[in-house]
Amino acid sequence: MLAAQTGLRVSEIIDLHQDSVMLGHGAHVRCVGKGRKERSTPLTKVAQQALRGWLNEPRKRGTTALFPNMHGGRLSADGVQALLNKYVAKAREHCVPLRSKRVSPHVLRHSAAMELLQAGVDCSVIALWLGHEAMETTLTYLHAHLELKESALAKLKPYERAKAERFRPNDRLLAFLNAL
Repeated sequence: MLAAQTGLRVSEIIDLHQDSVMLGHGAHVRCVGKGRKERSTPLTKVAQQALRGWLNEPRKRGTTALFPNMHGGRLSADGVQALLNKYVAKAREHCVPLRSKRVSPHVLRHSAAMELLQAGVDCSVIALWLGHEAMETTLTYLHAHLELKESALAKLKPYERAKAERFRPNDRLLAFLNAL
């Protein structure tokens, strides 16, 4: 849920500690992304509830990792993928369209970006949200957004062919051309 709602990279998720999560008013998660850049990402009420329940779970060996492995250390990227595969397999039993889709932590990141775009959030804000270094990286989501393309087409007027008229240059243009 955290990956789908925040769009955090898998590396950012596995580096989170319990104190990276701020719940209540102005709820957010703080992470360190690519290039050691820190950023905060807001949390929805549903994500807050899930994280509140998760934080109340007993911790193994006093770990501070938000998502520890079975030994109390940080979960690996492969561990995240394995857990995701496990729950996607369960979901596929009840959700037929999910059966033909490939789901990875990066797909969840793209889904978060597309949700923001469909909600009308500006690309520059999405770039900050996802921690993109360059705005061009975020613009790829515009290319994938079919509804946005359809709404742009709907705003266009149909082409009306006007009667073709022969071009007639004025005297000033003719004088200029003759002077060449």
